[in-house]
Amino acid sequence: CQVLGVPVYKRSQVNFLQSLAAVLAGNAAYFLLTPFLPVSARHIPFRIDLGLAVDGCFCVVAWGTIKAVSGRKWLSKLSKSAEFRIPKL
Repeated sequence: CQVLGVPVYKRSQVNFLQSLAAVLAGNAAYFLLTPFLPVSARHIPFRIDLGLAVDGCFCVVAWGTIKAVSGRKWLSKLSKSAEFRIPKL
């Protein structure tokens, strides 16, 4: 099964790798910036607290950045192909 000429299993692998990279990058950014965060935004191990939500926000921002950058590369590849044209804005 293919979607826009790309096998579905390939897209699943790419999505997994992008999500993994986002979690790793988000957690790295959070833990590097932890000393500069307010005490209430710091995570306490083995507790559910505001720090987990802040860490999750870092991961979501990293994921959005990765998707935006990879989406632009993917769209530029499609626009160059003869089969599929995207109108330029």
